[in-house]
Amino acid sequence: MDRKEMAAFLRSRRARIRPADVGLPGGTRRRTPGLRREEVAQLAGMSVDYYIRLEQGRGPRPSRQILGALARALRLTDDERGHLYNLAGEPPEPPNGPSQDVPPGILHLLERLDDTPAYVLNARGDILAWNPLAAALMTDFAAMEPRDRNVVRWMFTGPAAERYETDEYVRELARELVADLRAASGRYPGDPGIAGLVAGVSARSPLFARLWDEGEVGIRRGGRKLMTHPVAGALEMHCDVLYVPERDQRVVLYTTAPGTPSHEAMKLLRVVGTQDLSVR
Repeated sequence: MDRKEMAAFLRSRRARIRPADVGLPGGTRRRTPGLRREEVAQLAGMSVDYYIRLEQGRGPRPSRQILGALARALRLTDDERGHLYNLAGEPPEPPNGPSQDVPPGILHLLERLDDTPAYVLNARGDILAWNPLAAALMTDFAAMEPRDRNVVRWMFTGPAAERYETDEYVRELARELVADLRAASGRYPGDPGIAGLVAGVSARSPLFARLWDEGEVGIRRGGRKLMTHPVAGALEMHCDVLYVPERDQRVVLYTTAPGTPSHEAMKLLRVVGTQDLSVR
């Protein structure tokens, strides 16, 4: 525990909050900006003496419950909350679950990639956003139920799983997806969405259940992707995965080498759009 840095951090966070921000009267006798120490203690549900000792760098190591109460009282951001826990020598609390909100800048990026299929995944494997060429390449995502826009469910409850034993690419991708989902379950141990996904897919796919029980952990890095489109034909692409760390999301892009048949097929796909998307 870094008592000196924690004391300074608590003082600086307290000073930036106005009483009106937390529903307290401002009054006219305040000598310094921000909340008083007793007000923070009241909001956090702890004794004034204990909070004063923390700000003076002489208090005992706070429990996780106290740290959470302080983070709420001081209206800390996720980054600030993590910093507070680190100063106290505690691992930061895991977030509630994978973020569903895609940053506006990433959405603008998808719009500009009109010649590259691209979509956004969260840590659970949910497809959150996509561009028209990704829909043309894979499926009409807009026509799907939101819960079905998940790459793990898609892989193990669709026709691709039938090729696991005979198709090296499918075998490699399936194992990567399971390892990636297990890593996500460690980052979000309390997320009911991940738990429900694992239980639901396990019940429908003995293959998924077997791979899940093997316990492999890994982060999907991208690589080669092979598929056959009903209109564009055989496609050999390179899959690149760009990480959005503040949301724990990935932008997945598929590119083809110029001058190859796959590159010409991708040009055709731009024209065809989302007509007849039943990928074999």
